[in-house]
Amino acid sequence: MDTDVPRSADEIRAAAAALIGMAAADIPDDANLVRLGLTSLDVMRLSGRWRRGGIVAQFETLVADPTISGWARHIGSLTADDTSGS
Repeated sequence: MDTDVPRSADEIRAAAAALIGMAAADIPDDANLVRLGLTSLDVMRLSGRWRRGGIVAQFETLVADPTISGWARHIGSLTADDTSGS
């Protein structure tokens, strides 16, 4: 379970919610996750977990737009890049 890779915004939301101790349903797509309590260490943990799962999410990109929608765009672009080369 430590290498779960999010495949949707809802899975990203669930991963973030677990770290900040909120219900996933209470986190809007555009909420700043840092303001909700996510730390840079939490972001590193998530990006490391996702990297082990095969998605090389860039820490710098995640912290530049710490929202569910921003992360979904970033991870979506990485998975789209992975499938386009197949």
